[in-house]
Amino acid sequence: MDTKTWMLVYSDGNAKEILQSQPKLNREISVELANTLFPSKKFIPVEDGNLLFTSPPKNRLYIGSFPGMSIISSDAVALDYPSQLPHSLINTDLGNTLYLFAMHSVAEWFAYAIWENGRLVRSLSISGPDRELLEDIGPKQPFEKFYWSEGHPLFSDPEKENYSPFNFDPLDLGNAALNEYLGYRIEGDSDSSPIDPRKIPLVGLQKLPWWKIL
Repeated sequence: MDTKTWMLVYSDGNAKEILQSQPKLNREISVELANTLFPSKKFIPVEDGNLLFTSPPKNRLYIGSFPGMSIISSDAVALDYPSQLPHSLINTDLGNTLYLFAMHSVAEWFAYAIWENGRLVRSLSISGPDRELLEDIGPKQPFEKFYWSEGHPLFSDPEKENYSPFNFDPLDLGNAALNEYLGYRIEGDSDSSPIDPRKIPLVGLQKLPWWKIL
């Protein structure tokens, strides 16, 4: 399975609890939000997506406005260095807490970041079979600690060809981050997760080519 995601989640409360309540999607506000965050783009509606498939191709956007939460999925946030997220997207009007999640199994890459009231408190990005640490800002969050410890010995044997200085697969940590903050996994033990992401719809929008805007 090609596991991938790239999205922003704005929340004014516990994001996992909000999703667990199966909040109602507001389509009109979702489209308004897309136009506000990307004012230079023009969009047309396409088929809806959902929270399980948050890796739209270039020029497509999945977006959802819910009570207390907004979700934006776009390749524009698939950043190797999450701390470089454009300031225009760090919008505290949309929520006190902002999460960035990005993951791609082919590149063996995972990144995530958290902003509280507009201030970056954690950013991590790990990529490639050599587990290159691209960015590591702020204290490790509680759910991370098991993965950084000897308790998770994957790739820990220096005699093995696939040895890594980290004792975990970045994708495992990526799914753990999704489960910790949003209550679901893209892959792994989804039965233990409280949320079915397929039941959280997102509005699909396609960016018009520039020549159709003129």
